Amino acid sequence: MTQFDLTDEQRQIQEMAQQFTADALTPHAAEWDEKHIFPRDTIRQAAELGFGAIYVSEESGGIGLGRLESALIMEAMAYGDPSTSAFISIHNMSAWMIDRFGSATVKEKYLPSMVTMEQLGSYCLTEPGSGSDAAALKTRAAKDGDYYVVSGSKAFISGGGENEIYVTMVRTGAEGPKGISALVIEKDMPGVSFGAQEKKLGWHSQPTCQVNFDDVRVPAENLVGAEGEGFRIAMMGLDGGRLNIGACSLGGAQRCLDEAVRYTKERKAFGQQVADFQATQFTLADMETELQAARYLLYVAAAKVTENAPDKTRFAAMAKRLATDTGSSVVDRALQLHGGYGYLQDYPIERFWRDLRVHSILEGTNQIMRHVVARDMLRQ
Repeated sequence: MTQFDLTDEQRQIQEMAQQFTADALTPHAAEWDEKHIFPRDTIRQAAELGFGAIYVSEESGGIGLGRLESALIMEAMAYGDPSTSAFISIHNMSAWMIDRFGSATVKEKYLPSMVTMEQLGSYCLTEPGSGSDAAALKTRAAKDGDYYVVSGSKAFISGGGENEIYVTMVRTGAEGPKGISALVIEKDMPGVSFGAQEKKLGWHSQPTCQVNFDDVRVPAENLVGAEGEGFRIAMMGLDGGRLNIGACSLGGAQRCLDEAVRYTKERKAFGQQVADFQATQFTLADMETELQAARYLLYVAAAKVTENAPDKTRFAAMAKRLATDTGSSVVDRALQLHGGYGYLQDYPIERFWRDLRVHSILEGTNQIMRHVVARDMLRQ
């Protein structure tokens, strides 16, 4: 990215993602939402464009892009379907963790099929008793010769029951973050089971459930990084995940803003277009201003994560907080501008309103984002 604009290559990547969205996501998203369809074949089509391994290295079969390019792709796909875009983001986070920290053995075992999205990856950190306080996780992995024996449960896992690969944070040592390690666990390993699919407000195109481990014997070679590095690896994964989920909010909000502009120009009241009322114009202007401000903060944060800047985590947290809060606010106002029609499933606004609501909760709640930012400020 140049100082204030995208490069020609970044625009080409953005346009490719926008075309894929227009062809493969937007026409089907409402049906996937209504019928709770998981579009696995469409997700594999995204992998043909490299979207299954966006920032996995070229040596490992990925396309080796930066976090800004990833944000552009997620933003473009969320314009059609935030739920499916967010699912692809989570898969990318899992694949990157294996590529960045896994041994040659682990990478060779899992990345080829993850790059093509023949096998899909989940990120398993949250537990029924530890959400924001992730370092308090209880899932335990005890070493037994060439295996780790894993017992515990993970909650709210995107892809749960459907995905084949689970990058799982487990406790191998003492309490606290330094006792946590990361293991790759497979769906079909004996002792792995899944809870019922969660009945969610939004994100209907992707499965979500609890994942249970009952004395699962996981090969020790499936360790990602060294023992005790799991929490650090998980947090580094979240820097990118927060950017992507913020980008999904930007894309969804942009779609709803565009829909609101179109609707208010077509709808008439009191003898004139709704768009001609000053109140409407002021609302649209505020939506555009706030959305652009959030977008450019997120782009700056993405560049910092790519460059491994010292303040990358602070900027990723700020960008995630602002983009997700702004996205939900923009969609809410777009629904209001549609009046009663915005509340109907005949229009796409209500689906985006539901899908974007969870973005301020996952990848670290927005209250935790404020904590991350303030802690970094006060450390100076």
